[in-house]
Amino acid sequence: MSSDEPQQPEQPRQEPAPTPTDGSHQAEPESEAQADGKGKRPKRTGWRRLVPTWRMVLGGFIGFILLCVGLFALGYVLVDIPAANSAATAQSNVYLYADGSTIARDGDVNRENVSLTQVPKSVQHAVLAAEDRDFYSESAVDPQALLRAAWSTLTGKGTQGGSTITQQYVKNYYLDQEQTVTRKVKEFFISIKLDREKSKDDILEGYLNTSYFGRNAYGIQAAAQAYYGEDVQDLSTAQGAYLAALVNAPSAYDVTAHPENKSKAVARWNYVLDGMVKEDWLDESDRQNMKFPMPDQAKAPSGLSGQRGYLVQAVKDYITDNKILDEDTLRGGGYRITTTLQKKKQNAFKKAVDDQLMSKLDKNARDIDKNVRAGGAAIDPSNGKVRAMYGGVDYTKQYVNNATRRDYQVGSTFKPFVFTSAVENDSKTQDGRRITPSTIYDGTNKRPVQGWDGGHYAPANEDDKSYGNITVSEATDKSVNAVYAQMAVDVGSDKVKRTAVDLGIPSNTPDLTASPSIALGPSTASVLDMTEAYATLANHGEHGTYTLLDSVTKNGEDVTLPENETRQAVPREAADTTTSILKSVVDGGTGTAAKAAGRPAAGKTGTAEEDKAAWFAGYTPELVTVVSVMGQDPDSGAQTSLYGATGLPRINGGGYPAQIWAQFTQGALSGTPAKDFDLELQDGAEQEPLPTTTESESASESPSESPSDSASATPSDEESPSEEPSSETPPTEEPTDGQPTTEEPGTGGQNGGQDGGTDLNPLPDGQ
Repeated sequence: MSSDEPQQPEQPRQEPAPTPTDGSHQAEPESEAQADGKGKRPKRTGWRRLVPTWRMVLGGFIGFILLCVGLFALGYVLVDIPAANSAATAQSNVYLYADGSTIARDGDVNRENVSLTQVPKSVQHAVLAAEDRDFYSESAVDPQALLRAAWSTLTGKGTQGGSTITQQYVKNYYLDQEQTVTRKVKEFFISIKLDREKSKDDILEGYLNTSYFGRNAYGIQAAAQAYYGEDVQDLSTAQGAYLAALVNAPSAYDVTAHPENKSKAVARWNYVLDGMVKEDWLDESDRQNMKFPMPDQAKAPSGLSGQRGYLVQAVKDYITDNKILDEDTLRGGGYRITTTLQKKKQNAFKKAVDDQLMSKLDKNARDIDKNVRAGGAAIDPSNGKVRAMYGGVDYTKQYVNNATRRDYQVGSTFKPFVFTSAVENDSKTQDGRRITPSTIYDGTNKRPVQGWDGGHYAPANEDDKSYGNITVSEATDKSVNAVYAQMAVDVGSDKVKRTAVDLGIPSNTPDLTASPSIALGPSTASVLDMTEAYATLANHGEHGTYTLLDSVTKNGEDVTLPENETRQAVPREAADTTTSILKSVVDGGTGTAAKAAGRPAAGKTGTAEEDKAAWFAGYTPELVTVVSVMGQDPDSGAQTSLYGATGLPRINGGGYPAQIWAQFTQGALSGTPAKDFDLELQDGAEQEPLPTTTESESASESPSESPSDSASATPSDEESPSEEPSSETPPTEEPTDGQPTTEEPGTGGQNGGQDGGTDLNPLPDGQ
């Protein structure tokens, strides 16, 4: 062959096709070329076309892997960790008595978040043993369980468990409870991302705070309270194991609601404990000694009915008014609010009102009985802490808190502030005599006040009675308007107002005006305001703003509370000398019903204009309490008089208010030794006052002919047997030693010039 000719490529040697051993058929050519003589592999025919080659299998597998990787990458990029759902973050605010027992939970969701450090290790391990024993060592997701759950959902076989704690937390906190493939996919990617961003401890803490345990309890803290009445940090291992068992089937495993399922619940409890032993989280010997911890009976939700609503609202107002938290922040929930209120005293207050007043009402027989309201508050004078409060019969029926409202005249309970101001300012009468308990004034009915240039003012005494010459102490006992209106002018009504504010009356109190009428109590301070002011007197003139809070926490962190700073509002001699004359009111004046408390006590009665409210403000060295009975139309909301309520002609401060005060004080201080007041009096205060009537004059007094004569159970706070005036102007001589009259005050009817009713500041009905 010439070298110029192209050389033909050497053909590969063809080997004969092997003969099949089974004799079924000839083997196919190795290639289509061989089949057609042109080097091509013959086409596959028949069913052989459906059998994949190894190349196809390998290519398909690689393609599937690449697709999965691509989908995973796409999903990881597209699925972000969302904001928490509103249901998972919603919490209730928990309001507690000073001893830690629950007053109420305020919120739609019964949840109180706690930090993981507050959950005992044994309780943490119990939950892990029940739900995910490999939580701290495993990845965020369990793909096998996830695929199994997704397949069950797709095929309609129902929901499937097996998710990790991380996945369950993602479902509870970020997603919803809907069982769909889409939610499962989101759960998968969010769990992976979350596991990279948060520690295992953080995830477990979130899980414990979002899991549902039954009894409307979300989170381990709410569950501890719902089933055992304990805070989570006080749970035993056995109790924690039962709560962990509940997560699997909260309703079914509640053995008090479903006693028929107790065997299943106990079996689940044993499963949890056995798991703890297996994981070396619990000693076998301790496990063997454990008995099943029966939970408490389920309780009705601590709503806002009865007194609870009044207490919660008062505390909320206190928090926002003092700028501890704003309304929106407080409404967000999650706060644990421990109040100064004491459960024993709170219960005693309600019982006293029920026994002494509410039990006397007959709304079917007397329409006026529908108008009767009551309010009260008690403060420890040594620290300003509110210990009890009565807001009304039921917050869900009468939502206005009668202890904090500021729309009823305080009446003669204001008079002690006038005398305190007189002592504080070393005041003198118009003719230059120093004002002390034994200073003599003219108690003539409608006597014009002297020394005031603001116009004519001549207030009436209760029942238009005249008392003639009378000491300040006795004028306080009998609440003589003419004496105290004159005293307000002698002191200076502007100084009286300043003293009242210093004691604790808010400066913006309606009708707290500098005029002679200020003495008769036309101002409308609240029961709580008056309690604070009287607490200053009881605390020897040292004033500290009342407080309703012991502590506020959220997630275990303390919220800063304002310091309760105290100051000497009035000199001790002024406060203590006022206390000395208020002791006389209880011993032999209009407040004798308060003696039923069985303790040394001081106090003052008061009646609003037209008997729309009756007051008693009293105190022992340990406790200051103010009670008011009010009239209000339940339909219109207008203030009404109390004439005829409970079947009596009238209700005065020395009646039901003083009786409520006595029973409450006796119950609230039971077990506490009684002690007397430690008083430092102004110079001359111990001088005995002159008697204002002779024995023969007193014996010749005719009894009052007022409609209240038959109402011996409710003595009037402003009345005394009528006397003829001895002069039209205050006496000029200094008092000499003598003994005041000690006759009991009479009962009186109505007149046109009662406590707080003045010609200078007429108040329309309902104000």
